Amino acid sequence: MNLKNSSYFRMATVAVALLIAAFIVMILVGVVTHSPPAVLIECLLSEEIQFAIRLSIITSIISTLLCILVAVPVAYALARYTFPGKTVMNMLMDIPMALPPLVAGVGLLLFFGVSPIGKSLAAAGLAFVFTPLGIIMAQFFVNLPYMLRVTRSTFQGVNPRYEYVAKTLGCTDAQAFWRVTLPMSWNGLLAGSVITWSKGIGEFGAGLMLAGATRMKTETLPLSLFLNMSTGKLEYAIAAATILIMISVVSLYAFERYGGATHVY
Repeated sequence: MNLKNSSYFRMATVAVALLIAAFIVMILVGVVTHSPPAVLIECLLSEEIQFAIRLSIITSIISTLLCILVAVPVAYALARYTFPGKTVMNMLMDIPMALPPLVAGVGLLLFFGVSPIGKSLAAAGLAFVFTPLGIIMAQFFVNLPYMLRVTRSTFQGVNPRYEYVAKTLGCTDAQAFWRVTLPMSWNGLLAGSVITWSKGIGEFGAGLMLAGATRMKTETLPLSLFLNMSTGKLEYAIAAATILIMISVVSLYAFERYGGATHVY
């Protein structure tokens, strides 16, 4: 009797999973196949979509590199060391991930637009409000917690004994990190970089608030989708959405393939 009940329960849970998977596939396929292939290709080759693709790739790569440069030392400190305020620091690092992107964008706009620091940076030539630099900053601020969590999880998965052995052989802390921990963390760092880049290229809310939505200036793929939907250019919006779907699928596969036991949440 118990085996029979267990079989029914397994079938029910698997059936729900299959239904949700089918629902997701239908949503994605509906977007990709909405436009005839010839129209979709024409939109993809248009000057506006090409500009959005270039800007999205450039800004997302730069913001991802910044996330890596910041996340690696911070994640290592949080994974290996105990210090006063560590719990508070962990919470603070996660706040951008919990905030609605529009709220994050408002905060960034106020900081870089009206604060003394923001005005000083603008006077020095680093203007973030309504410029492509604002897109990079918005992507960095919103997506840093994801890279940080994946990197920290990766470092925690590396046994500290390897570092202790390296130190007994004459390595300093920094040398043990560069020669032992970092090479052993390569797959996790690669997976984190890919998923961070994917989220960066799809960032919308914070970028809209800080950089604005100006055609052929701050028009990334998500903003292009928004602008074209707002003006009734559905085919161009579908083209932008199709590219974003492809990027999401490929990056998710890479994360699952190389992430191993790492996790974002």
